[in-house]
Amino acid sequence: MTGIVIMQLYVFVLAGYVGYQVITRVPPLLHTPLMSAANAITGISLVGSLVAAGSNRGALSSALGMIAVICASINVVGGFLITDRMLKMFKRDERKRP
Repeated sequence: MTGIVIMQLYVFVLAGYVGYQVITRVPPLLHTPLMSAANAITGISLVGSLVAAGSNRGALSSALGMIAVICASINVVGGFLITDRMLKMFKRDERKRP
């Protein structure tokens, strides 16, 4: 049992490190499409966290699922707000055109 927990922790830390390295090497021009894809992936994790929160496998499982729902929701909303703000930077201002 302890070996499984250590392996899961190892995979979690490795995934976090690889994710950080990938994100920091993305050129600024690709941030908007990347944010859109990240929002889609976060939407999938939001569905998974909803399943975990409603699985009735104990109080701890429900509490951790609820925390996951809150974190994923904040991530989705924040991602869409940032993407919208970035897209507004590329829009032409109609008032300045002759």
